[in-house]
Amino acid sequence: MSFDPMAVAIDWLDAYRAGDLEAILDMYAEDAVVHCGCGGAKTITGREALRAYWVERLRDYPAGKLDDLNLSQDSIIISYSTSTGVMTAHFAFDAAGRIKELSCGPSH
Repeated sequence: MSFDPMAVAIDWLDAYRAGDLEAILDMYAEDAVVHCGCGGAKTITGREALRAYWVERLRDYPAGKLDDLNLSQDSIIISYSTSTGVMTAHFAFDAAGRIKELSCGPSH
């Protein structure tokens, strides 16, 4: 890996906490897929769908403080607080360090 996946995950959370939509979107690969388990399971693909998803997330579920951060094989798992409780996000990256796949939902 020519990038630091933990740093990318922290940058993602920082952008989320700052409400920086463009910074968040720039972190995703063009073919990124998001699997979200918040409020019912959904899969988001495509740039416009990803933008719409994040506009809603930033408005309705702003991120709070970091809860936990772990390296798991070739991916990162991060937990963070929101207004609805602690959420967990599992990141997979492409070779350039962009988010290729994100699975998120309430922590169990």
